[in-house]
Amino acid sequence: MTALTVSVPTERLADDVRALLDPSLDIEVIVWKDDASTPDRPVDIVVPPYMRQGATLRALRELRPRLVQGQAIGYDGVADVLPPGLVYANASGVHETATSELTLALILMAQRGLADYVRAQDRGVWEPTTTAGLADRRVLLLGYGGVGKAIAARIAAFEAEVVPVASRARDEDGVHVHGIDELRELAATADILVNALPGGDQTHRLIGDDVLSALPDGALVVNIGRGPTVDTDALVDHLRRGRLRMASDVFDPEPLPADHPLWSLPGVIIAPHVGGRTAAMNPRIARLVATQAERLARGEEPLNVVLRS
Repeated sequence: MTALTVSVPTERLADDVRALLDPSLDIEVIVWKDDASTPDRPVDIVVPPYMRQGATLRALRELRPRLVQGQAIGYDGVADVLPPGLVYANASGVHETATSELTLALILMAQRGLADYVRAQDRGVWEPTTTAGLADRRVLLLGYGGVGKAIAARIAAFEAEVVPVASRARDEDGVHVHGIDELRELAATADILVNALPGGDQTHRLIGDDVLSALPDGALVVNIGRGPTVDTDALVDHLRRGRLRMASDVFDPEPLPADHPLWSLPGVIIAPHVGGRTAAMNPRIARLVATQAERLARGEEPLNVVLRS
């Protein structure tokens, strides 16, 4: 077998990957942190730091790895900084469960008034209320890839109706997926709109004032996809008027500035882009990196390739 070298950004990930590798394969795992220096040897697979990979990607022009393995599912903007001639794979299969967990948490927090109960607890006040809940609600789900399907499965367990929407209409595994051209019409019937769409030119501000205006009064907007898929100014306008509610993990701009109106508007729940940040990530990304290393060492094609620059 041909010797293969993998660089990862932390000692913990290096140890986790080493523990999973087939010992019959000649694979070395080294640590390359996001700093000014680059490895002084050829590297076959580079794993950049999570959520801050730009500097590492720019430094790959001379290193020329066979594969760049990202730690996130989204890869918008990567093509702008990835040197030519490289192959980039995303972390599909790593974050779907954690992201769908947070999605359900945001929905339930908003639909059951949990934020208000916590604030009442801080004041020592007993304030029972009747809330909308999730059961029997109609959830319009934008995006029906791995994350969208994970969300749909969990919402269905709460006896809510899920209406999936994707770039094109289709029937998949017994589920009818609506096309994006139906979005505005479908929005008029939704109690909750969940956005799990990726970023990029095709989805930029796709959820604009026309879609937001079509939503019924009191509808909940949940964004766990990418911040720029929503027209923030239009959403703020609807929130100010008390027409819509929001519970989101991603924003435009991001990080959300301290003086941004979203912090203080009623009916708003903010999570600081933590969809994939659970203890489940470490072992899952380690398994993916180990699998990719073993595949390349055996002369097989890598998984999850999304860009060839």
